[in-house]
Amino acid sequence: MPPRLLPYGDDGMLVEVDDLDAVRSLDRALRAALPPGVVDVVPAARTVLVRGDARRRAAWSAAVAARATSGDRGSGTRPDRVVDVPVVYDGEDLEDVARVTGLSVEEVVARHVAGGPKGYRVAFGGFAPGFAYVVGLDPRLHVPRLATPRTRVPAGAVAVAGEFTAVYPAASPGGWRLLGTTTVVMFDAVRGRDAAARLAPGDVVRFVRHRASAVVGAAPPAPLAPDADAGSAVRTRGEVAAGGPAGRSPAVGGGVSVLATGPLVLVEDLGRPGLADVGVPRSGAADPAALRRANRLVGNRADAAGLEVVLGGLVLRVEVTTALAVTGAHAAADLDGVPVPHGAAIRAPAGATLTLAPPRSGLRSWVALRGGVGVPAVLGSRSADVLSGLGPAAVRAGDLLPLGRDVDGFPELPVPDGAAADPAVGGVAGHPGPVVVLPALDGPRLDRLDAPGRARLWSTVWAVSPASNRVAVRLAGEPLTRGVADELASEGLVAGAVQVPHDGRPLLFGADHPVTGGYPVVAVLTTAGRALAAQLQPGQRVRLTRAV
Repeated sequence: MPPRLLPYGDDGMLVEVDDLDAVRSLDRALRAALPPGVVDVVPAARTVLVRGDARRRAAWSAAVAARATSGDRGSGTRPDRVVDVPVVYDGEDLEDVARVTGLSVEEVVARHVAGGPKGYRVAFGGFAPGFAYVVGLDPRLHVPRLATPRTRVPAGAVAVAGEFTAVYPAASPGGWRLLGTTTVVMFDAVRGRDAAARLAPGDVVRFVRHRASAVVGAAPPAPLAPDADAGSAVRTRGEVAAGGPAGRSPAVGGGVSVLATGPLVLVEDLGRPGLADVGVPRSGAADPAALRRANRLVGNRADAAGLEVVLGGLVLRVEVTTALAVTGAHAAADLDGVPVPHGAAIRAPAGATLTLAPPRSGLRSWVALRGGVGVPAVLGSRSADVLSGLGPAAVRAGDLLPLGRDVDGFPELPVPDGAAADPAVGGVAGHPGPVVVLPALDGPRLDRLDAPGRARLWSTVWAVSPASNRVAVRLAGEPLTRGVADELASEGLVAGAVQVPHDGRPLLFGADHPVTGGYPVVAVLTTAGRALAAQLQPGQRVRLTRAV
């Protein structure tokens, strides 16, 4: 059957093909000659997600469509890379897999080493940075996931589930069945963008049996950090290797001293585009437009790093004279007791103290400092990613943040009603307020809902769950009903995707969303919808509406 081309938000297209061979063919062809404007190509089990510059969408989407529907998509130019993964077969589930399959333990090991008739190849990435879904598993070893996932699978665990085998790159929850362990480091940000992931889509993989516990390779990487929106600091692999937090060395010539932070303050820029195929989310500011606006006000480059502040409470002392601006949620701010206008650049002399109160409405504010926050970049970005653990740790009292050099002009003079560009969201902490209406486009899997479910998608008023964070806003209320019962194979996700899991209660994915998922995406928030979602507080009421 010909490929299906499914619109996916305002900057994406999902190409649905017949099988993994077709996925690999299209993926390699696109990478061999990437259409101008394309940023991310994300192969999955039966689809390829393509994301690009929304302003140039017509041109690149036409090129992708032509490539996808042509009879000869080519094989690309990159030669196959062969990666050996030494394994000690000592997994907790080895005997259970033998029992379920009717094989002996030795037969399970032998079949896993041998693979299927075509051998092993990386199909796609996802779940976590460096997590590669490897196909070619012997059909006798196709076993279901555990009924109850483990709360912690160790880094380096070699596992199987369904038609896939994989190596867990870092300690994390997981339901795959564990056959063994390896000490090969599957993901290391220090190696840089092109080499951070040990396995990439298209690679040939060979599992090599080792009987000793000392396997060639470095020690497993540190575990992924807990979700910082739950109150835990984000740590990078770089800071583990260095023995201390990344980005906390004194700035040359001074910077800003952090006196207090409130619930959560993160360093964010515009994120890490182009790495989704190896499981690295784009991340970046929860509302990129608000950060760009703050940067423009102080004369920074659009992608300069700023501070994303949750529910105020930030107190900064500037150690050198600079300019600053506050955008996003309207929080009362003052500089040495003098009110700071929202959405305007102000001069902050050396020694002055900025205090940011909890916002009257909304959740997140952004503070831009002239030059940006100059913490070290990880994979080309200074953003803290709470899902993958990449980027600098959450800002803490006592930190000295260096100022960067990401300037691009002069600060803008204040203008009347400068705050009008920031989205207004109803409700104050503890009070539901009016219903926040989130504009969204039809998602690629809207047809997975039955007719009543599709109708309720656009009419139900949900409440924002307290379990929401930068990964996803969780909605509570009447569940949506699906008309298609069979499971979707994993496919790419985007920020703003509205996913419906088994319980029927939607998830609105944020900046730190996983790069792939297996539940249907029934809608995708527009840019304006994402900006509103970034300001939702627990308990607020929301409704989706079809964007026109």
